[in-house]
Amino acid sequence: MVELRDIEIFLTLAQELHFGRTAERLHVSQARVSQSIKQQERRIGDALFARTSRSVRLTPLGERLRDRLDAGYREIMAGLDEATAAARGQVGTLTIGTFDTHHREITAVLDLFRQRHPRCELRMREILPSDPFGALRAGRVDIGLLWLPVREPDLTVGPQLYTERLVLAVSATHPLAGRDRVEMEDLGDHPVVDLEGPVPDYVWQVHTPTVTPSGRTIRRGTTAATLEEALTAIGAGSVVSPVGSYAAATRQRGDLAFVPITDGPVLRYAPVWRSTAETTLVRAFVEAARGS
Repeated sequence: MVELRDIEIFLTLAQELHFGRTAERLHVSQARVSQSIKQQERRIGDALFARTSRSVRLTPLGERLRDRLDAGYREIMAGLDEATAAARGQVGTLTIGTFDTHHREITAVLDLFRQRHPRCELRMREILPSDPFGALRAGRVDIGLLWLPVREPDLTVGPQLYTERLVLAVSATHPLAGRDRVEMEDLGDHPVVDLEGPVPDYVWQVHTPTVTPSGRTIRRGTTAATLEEALTAIGAGSVVSPVGSYAAATRQRGDLAFVPITDGPVLRYAPVWRSTAETTLVRAFVEAARGS
């Protein structure tokens, strides 16, 4: 069998047409080059190079062999390079899912990942709070940036990346709209948005508790599956709701008011992925998250 190194020696000599330069280029001895060419010529049964004391040139047979081998060799090397890069998490596509505009909060992580893996394509998709795990389990995203805790046996949680305070979204005409601050206890006096979707209770409880600090029930009102649905209901005055401060900053509108919650929850966000789908790209992103 012909070894890949022998093909490399043949193709390099076909370019250089000089045994010394070929040996130097491949970091082998000139004797190794001569031995390899002689072995190939014996195997084929005819000369591949015409040699004189002053020159080296390809024979017609050598020219045909060069033309056939060159394209195949390049394809083999490209395949090896691609496989090596993929094993190091450098190529491919990695899809990141975030809530609303939260990709802005991980800009440093995304920039570091792109710097380390410039041949990898990053894609961003939106995840709905009403179904935080659905896109992960369906394979639509590789990593989701979700608030904690996440206690799902099939999912792995990475390092905390950032936090977010909550504010209370109310109608511009709501009695609480004129306040400069509210407390979680105030939620016991007004119905709140009830999330419609497969979000686990323990996840939503962190965002909108079922009771106030004193133990009063926080009543659930209109249901909503998306943030826009929730804000529409809030603007109509039927419900109030804690919302993330990042979303509030991009949703300034005439029918809404956002009031700071002095003792409101602080959401902690971390990358989450399917344990059985932990690829080299996923690990590379987590390393970037730790190093940002």
